[in-house]
Amino acid sequence: MKSGHMISRRGFCLCCMGTATFAATGGWMSPREAYAEARGLVSLIKDSAAQAKIVTHRLRDNVSILEGSGGNVAVLSGRDGLVMVDAGISVSRHQMTKALSAISPQPVTHLINTHWHFDHSDGNPWIGAGGAEIIAHENTRKYLSQVKRVEDWDYNFLPLVQTGLPGRVFSKEHSVKLNGQSLTLKHYRSAHTDGDISVMFAEADVLHTGDTYWNGIYPFIDYSTGGGIDGMIAASDANLAASTDKTIIIPGHGNPVSNRAELQEFRDMLVAIRENVATLKRQGRSKNETVAAKPTAAFDLKWGNFVIDPGFFTRLVYEGV
Repeated sequence: MKSGHMISRRGFCLCCMGTATFAATGGWMSPREAYAEARGLVSLIKDSAAQAKIVTHRLRDNVSILEGSGGNVAVLSGRDGLVMVDAGISVSRHQMTKALSAISPQPVTHLINTHWHFDHSDGNPWIGAGGAEIIAHENTRKYLSQVKRVEDWDYNFLPLVQTGLPGRVFSKEHSVKLNGQSLTLKHYRSAHTDGDISVMFAEADVLHTGDTYWNGIYPFIDYSTGGGIDGMIAASDANLAASTDKTIIIPGHGNPVSNRAELQEFRDMLVAIRENVATLKRQGRSKNETVAAKPTAAFDLKWGNFVIDPGFFTRLVYEGV
């Protein structure tokens, strides 16, 4: 299923920067500058989310996507209440509440976290305080329960309050039947983090991949909490195996309505760049020398125009080969 919606450079930048900063920098802060001052970056992301418009994409069988607050959020509606996959950023609560109410007046009864990162779990406390059961992998609960540092962002995240912590956790796989849908949650092992899970809505044939898939943009890989390039490739293989040409695939970031062909292209890009970087590393090239050799050049026009630029992505891959 090909969506007519295309994420704009401006729209993505505003998701990752504040509006004032966007204007002051003439439209773009380089990833190197942004990540060098990641404490400011996290604050800017939150500032932007506080004002962001939430766009609703209706899929099928009462499954929708909410785009605009952190990662792409899936919502399943029905008589069992609203079921959310990821929570967005807490400062978007007002906009998220309006968007959810437009889908259904029912309360949120279940929340599934695909992983622990704040742009997917920061909304947990207000959703949990409303009575929703929060479900996640055991590593996600572990990271949300403690001070957790992301080295590449130079930022320490504080633990969530009790209402925001997952009350139900699992290690490998978990299934639940809600709103006429059979939901299967599967752990990827090490991928974007070591707590990533997929969520398959079986009857609707909709797969939420979390941040194991970034549609049309280079992904971030969090080595601080067990991520790795090989795991990202393995997760792509698992997503491909779980889908068909009819499956609607929801990525963690990027154009929120995707398909198997686009996922295959993402996987092939990861494999090719991994091999290019590994070859240079085997030749004894340093990280900076590898970046200078531009091993991503064949893919940069499509994938390298957003917050993870070619140099930064090369460094991430280099760390894992």
